Amino acid sequence: MLWIAWDNHLDMEGACGGVMACSTCHVIVDPAQIDRLAAPGEEEDEMLDLAWGLTPTSRLGCQIVLTEALDGLVVSLPAETHNLLDG
Repeated sequence: MLWIAWDNHLDMEGACGGVMACSTCHVIVDPAQIDRLAAPGEEEDEMLDLAWGLTPTSRLGCQIVLTEALDGLVVSLPAETHNLLDG
């Protein structure tokens, strides 16, 4: 999802380039659609703990692999983000 956002000039930072070293690609999945995604792994869960505006349906955009099965998935960006790699 991160690369698709970049290709479409959406305001998703992704400071680490998608290697789960930050939480700047934090997205909030529509609660009615969260069951369409597999549960986050331990590493993603740990990175999400660093995200601002965390919700029960928060995910890292770099970890959502968009497929035809996810067509129509609705996500939003949090109101505020902080680049943890930027001193």
